[in-house]
Amino acid sequence: MNATKILNKYFGHPSFRGLQQEIIKHIVAHKHALVIMPTGMGKSLCYQIPALMQKGLTLVISPLIALMKDQVDALQRHNIDAAFINSSLTKKSRESRYQAVQDGQYKLLYVTPERFRKKEFVEIISQRKIDLLAVDEAHCISEWGHDFRPDYTRLGEFRQIVGNPTTIALTATATPEVQNDIISQLGLRNTEVRRFHEGIDRPNLHLDVAEIWGEEEKLNEILKMQQKHGGTGIIYFSLIKTLKQFSELLDRKKVRHFCYHGDLDRVERKQVQDAFMKGKNKLVLATNAFGMGIDKEDIRFVIHAEVPGSMESYYQEIGRAGRDGLDSDCLLLYDEQDLLIQMEFIKWNNPNAEYYERVYNFLLEELEKINAYGLEGFKEKLHFKSRRDFRLETVLSILDRYAVVEGNIESKNLTVEAALPDHLCDQKYLDAKLQREQHKLYALVQYAKTEDNRKAFIHEYFGLPYPAK
Repeated sequence: MNATKILNKYFGHPSFRGLQQEIIKHIVAHKHALVIMPTGMGKSLCYQIPALMQKGLTLVISPLIALMKDQVDALQRHNIDAAFINSSLTKKSRESRYQAVQDGQYKLLYVTPERFRKKEFVEIISQRKIDLLAVDEAHCISEWGHDFRPDYTRLGEFRQIVGNPTTIALTATATPEVQNDIISQLGLRNTEVRRFHEGIDRPNLHLDVAEIWGEEEKLNEILKMQQKHGGTGIIYFSLIKTLKQFSELLDRKKVRHFCYHGDLDRVERKQVQDAFMKGKNKLVLATNAFGMGIDKEDIRFVIHAEVPGSMESYYQEIGRAGRDGLDSDCLLLYDEQDLLIQMEFIKWNNPNAEYYERVYNFLLEELEKINAYGLEGFKEKLHFKSRRDFRLETVLSILDRYAVVEGNIESKNLTVEAALPDHLCDQKYLDAKLQREQHKLYALVQYAKTEDNRKAFIHEYFGLPYPAK
């Protein structure tokens, strides 16, 4: 069955759009590809259809557990033999899926890169014939990207484990530096990989920036947009505290809305997301965690009520608007006071080498006490009761991502499994990382301040020519 027939039979579309068909033809010919395509433009089909055209297994590396579940559920609704293996499964379910992999089941298997830490998974997957390796959210490979995941840097090793199959890496956002890093981290040469760049132009998105000062002006801009569109939109906040304040203000104005943030438990977040997708309430106030896996076509506006930390984050988030091709507004509310929030985030996200070493040595010497006293007790020992210092959370997260520690301090089962990576003790490396994050925020400020064509600014940032009209 050819690609177009598969598209029609399984996905219900009469024809491909953009570069999809050309990419699929390239992959089926066993050639590597790097695909940069705007959010919502059908990147997944570029590996899902080749998966159905080949005999072996397509292994999909994805960083997001919630997103892979949504994708697998959608494939199964189309009667496609797909599954995921991740930490959300019970031991019994995981072992059942391992056995299914051994037995030759599944056309597509979704895993996080951290799954390759598990010896039993490596043993099983290395025995399967992998026709295609698909790397979703490929910008996570690069330390130059905005969502760096250390396990993604082992993808060259993973490719060897599964027999160096044809590889497709996909992302919505990648500067030229990030593109080069993706290819290098995959263990490939530039000459081996064809780059398919769909561009980032979304003609139906109308970009605007409103320079405002204070809560009242911010609320007025939100209410004007909500009244214009009837409420079908997402309002992004950097801080949960600010989100809750504006939720109260909108309640007083009788504006119905949902809230989505990290203080909600997993069940509540899922309920909000499901209700929003089903149209039960058209407006959601959210932190940046909301949106991964959101594929709602009729989002008429996206407002950034606080300044985001980078152009990459901003572009990904506005990409959730107008997926049906109809006109949609993307409004950034620029209050210079909000820059302090992002500067604080950058500060807490970039501990120095001495701090990494201090935390690691405490873990080696006093792990039993740390597990007993929990995160707040550990903070007191490090910071002398400074509750506004969040460097410890950053370090513990980074150590977990590098597999230096396993378990969870709140569950009192944290263990030390490996040495501290050399580069986390290298102040020059850490200074360069800090500087990159500062430059990303500065680019966002330049975008907000520009009086020129904002879409042209975004194209220049991502190293692309602005399309002639």
